[in-house]
Amino acid sequence: MTVATLTLLLTLWLPTEVVAKTGDDDHDHHDGAVEEVIVQATRSRQRVQDAPIRVEVLDGEEIEEKLLMRPGNISMMLNETGGLRVQVTSPALGSANVRIHGMRGRYTQLLADGLPLYGGQAASLGLLQVPPSDLGQVEVIKGSSSALYGGQALGGVINLVSKRPSADASGEIIANTTTRDAQDLSAYLSSPLSGGWSGSVLSSFNRQTLQDLDDDDWIDMPGYDRFLIRPRLFYDGSDGARAYVTVGAMTEERRGGTVSSGVVASLEPFEQNQDTRRFDVGFVGELPVADWGYAQFRASGMRQSHDHRFGNLLEKDEHETALVEASLTGETSTSAWVGGVTYQADEYDPETFSAFNYSYETPAVFAQLEHDFSADISAALSARWDDHSEYGGQFSPRLSLLYRPDSWTFRASWGRGFYAPTPFVEETEAAGLSRLEAIAGLDAEIAETLSLDFGYSAGALEMGLTLFGSNIEDAVRLQTASPNSVRLINQLGITRTRGVETLIRWRRTPYVITASYLNLDASEPGETLRDRRTLPLTPQHSLGLVAMWEQHDRGRVGLELYYTGKQSLQDNPYRNSSEPYLHIGLLGEIVLGRYRLFLNLENLLNVRQTREDTLLQPTRRPNGQWTVDAWAPLEGFIANAGVRVRLGR
Repeated sequence: MTVATLTLLLTLWLPTEVVAKTGDDDHDHHDGAVEEVIVQATRSRQRVQDAPIRVEVLDGEEIEEKLLMRPGNISMMLNETGGLRVQVTSPALGSANVRIHGMRGRYTQLLADGLPLYGGQAASLGLLQVPPSDLGQVEVIKGSSSALYGGQALGGVINLVSKRPSADASGEIIANTTTRDAQDLSAYLSSPLSGGWSGSVLSSFNRQTLQDLDDDDWIDMPGYDRFLIRPRLFYDGSDGARAYVTVGAMTEERRGGTVSSGVVASLEPFEQNQDTRRFDVGFVGELPVADWGYAQFRASGMRQSHDHRFGNLLEKDEHETALVEASLTGETSTSAWVGGVTYQADEYDPETFSAFNYSYETPAVFAQLEHDFSADISAALSARWDDHSEYGGQFSPRLSLLYRPDSWTFRASWGRGFYAPTPFVEETEAAGLSRLEAIAGLDAEIAETLSLDFGYSAGALEMGLTLFGSNIEDAVRLQTASPNSVRLINQLGITRTRGVETLIRWRRTPYVITASYLNLDASEPGETLRDRRTLPLTPQHSLGLVAMWEQHDRGRVGLELYYTGKQSLQDNPYRNSSEPYLHIGLLGEIVLGRYRLFLNLENLLNVRQTREDTLLQPTRRPNGQWTVDAWAPLEGFIANAGVRVRLGR
């Protein structure tokens, strides 16, 4: 594997550097100390605790922790974040998306430094193709964010923020291997250049040998080989000008379905493979305007091509997304505002099934005003108008309020947004388009979300409680048209979620203990408007407990316990609901100078869905799938071990 070029980055809307923190150079969290970080996902330069819009931030330490468990991708890092659930959409390929507060994964916008580098609608394999080694922090906004980012952010936004190069040349090499015959190798290098420029580059290679764990001739863990490279450049001028450029290239070959000599119930072999090639480029430029604000220009482009194989059928396609945006931001002692214009184009070109091609063009205008009414009370009002080429004009407002008396924090947020339907829902991403009828007469999906947040922080203790809910009108779902065909329709009635999310964290160096709980009630209309049914694959109860001991010059030891309650299942001939299960993990790392040796034991109870039932269906589903949905881990117990080598200072 080669570690290549140098390249760019300027932290977009706002740089993600730490502006003030209580702590020493080795980043230890002292008793009750909280890092104050600038967030960029809200489009305003604010500390996370000052923003009326609630943003949850995973800092560098949390990212580093999860990196030791899953160095090849960000799926585990997001799955163990409160209120998020990484749902496997295709057991054959291992693909997955992120559900925020129970809303379907297609409503979640995945961004890189505020840019749609993974597409307007990130493919379900996208999460598995993003390594965490060069991330500085992860920002999550839950609830409708169409007012900030348009129609792909109906359920929320996950913004992956890159590391900024330090004042000295530095880097890290990570090598990892697992008991399921997987290997990960990545190298991250960064360095100051000259004239205000600095650069970084990430290069990674990841592979997995396919695994048939229950010997039924169906692959439970798909095999893959993936190579990625991403150089970035950053510019910080003495006059306040900033710039960021990034280029990325990725190629992956993924293999699933039956083993070489295996067959499905029709007595035929059924390969399910996917080859992916992606190239993207992004730019952010920023210039100060007098002494009251700055002008910003953003642009990005992404092209991704796939070769999908479903048995004897090969589906080839291309996805393209382009973004251009210009905005102006200003501030006074009590207010901050931003306004701008943007244009996004999303195109899908299926070579095999041309009836499903689409080309969406969406010019838009947006504005946001934040105002401090007093030292304790502030509000943010966002609004956006999208002129969608297929679904017409769409107005998306969002209102957020913040009240901070002493150690308490109260937030309230309401938003409305839309989603422009495509042929891709979870079922078609898993089974392809061969059995989908031509799309006609769909309306845009419309949602309103509301959340109330209560927080308390004093000394070593931090607590939070969130009440949330959403109503989706005209939700698109798959309907069986015949034993061998399906169609997309707008759901009659309201798809509804209601829930409570809690978090308690106690932090006293070198210990951190975190407990979380999510109660979720998600339902949709049944066969008639009077009937309602629980949304499949949405557990009502989810609990987590994480205990960590860490000293940066010595190492860390961590214990994780995650409980997932019963889930309603659909189109599963073996059961109507899943079994609850407990996931236990144990992590250890020891520091030996510039070397760090780590060992992670995941799923110690060896929970595996195929211990209960086979993945294979007795007959092929109308949409073309041969498997039931994944409701529990498919890989069972896994141990991984590796070494991190720090370069430079």
